[in-house]
Amino acid sequence: MMLQSLRDFIRQRRSLASPAASAQSPHDEIQLAASALLLELAYADGEFTAPERAHIESALSRHFAIDPAGLQQLMALADEERRKSIDHFQFTQMIKEHLDVGQRVVLAEVMWGVILADGQLGDREASLLRKLANLLDVEPGYLSEARRRATPH
Repeated sequence: MMLQSLRDFIRQRRSLASPAASAQSPHDEIQLAASALLLELAYADGEFTAPERAHIESALSRHFAIDPAGLQQLMALADEERRKSIDHFQFTQMIKEHLDVGQRVVLAEVMWGVILADGQLGDREASLLRKLANLLDVEPGYLSEARRRATPH
C-alpha cells in the first residue's frame, strides 16, 4: 500500500512537470528510493554536510545519468519522501525488487561514501547503514568490501 502511494505520488509530480512523463518506469522509482536512502544516511548524524551532498549528487549523476536540473528535482522529491516515510521498507523493497545483488553492492559502496564523506564515522550512521544493508539483502562480506572500496586512500 505504501509502495503504491509512492508510485502515485511520483506519477503525479512527474505529470505536473511533463504530461508525457506520467508513464512511470521502475527506473524512476529506483532513483527515488536510492536517493531517499542516501539522504537518510546523510541526515543520520543530525547534519547534512556539503561533502555529503556533493557525494550524493555526484553518485546520482554518474549512476543514473541525470542532468543538474533533474538532479535537484530528484533530491527535493527524495527528501520530501524521506521525511514523510515511517520506515525504510518501501525504499529498500523497491530496490530489492529491481536491482541484482551486484547493483545493490554498488549502492552500498555509495552509501559508505556518503557517511565517510565528511571525514567522520558516527555510530548512528554506521548502525543505519548496517540496517539498510540487511534490508537490501547485502551480506556482511559484501558490505565490508563496499566499505573498503569507498574508503579514501
